[in-house]
Amino acid sequence: MDGGAPPARRSLREPAVRRARGGAERGTVTLWILGLACCMLPLGGLGVDLGRAVSTRRALAATADAAALAGAGALDEARYRASGEVALDPDAAAARARGSAAAQDDRGGLRTVVVDADPARVTVTVTGVVDLTLLRLVRGGRPFVVRVEATARPHLLP
Repeated sequence: MDGGAPPARRSLREPAVRRARGGAERGTVTLWILGLACCMLPLGGLGVDLGRAVSTRRALAATADAAALAGAGALDEARYRASGEVALDPDAAAARARGSAAAQDDRGGLRTVVVDADPARVTVTVTGVVDLTLLRLVRGGRPFVVRVEATARPHLLP
């Protein structure tokens, strides 16, 4: 041979030591992943259900706004001709607002429509319900109630 240093010998006990140490830690990653999954499931449910609640609220707000604007167009013409004062006909404003709310295509979670009209303004309050999916367990099966209010006043354009 060439007279160099002999090759390093590996210990025969080294793999056994590694196996013994690895055996005690076996499954630790699985437990961590399981724990993280248990924590992430409610967060995912919160995201899904809050997304549905925001979507329902937007639809209800659009319904309330459209109904209030429709009601604000019901002017008391006799009063305007007699005195020049811009005022609503409360009965006609309420009927127009209810009709507009009933005619909406996206009635998603709409449950109730309350219209309050007087000569100065019309206020429409709509209430809807969001049925929860993943967070149903947290709230005990109770739905999430969304309430939106819109007010419109008549005015003359300059």
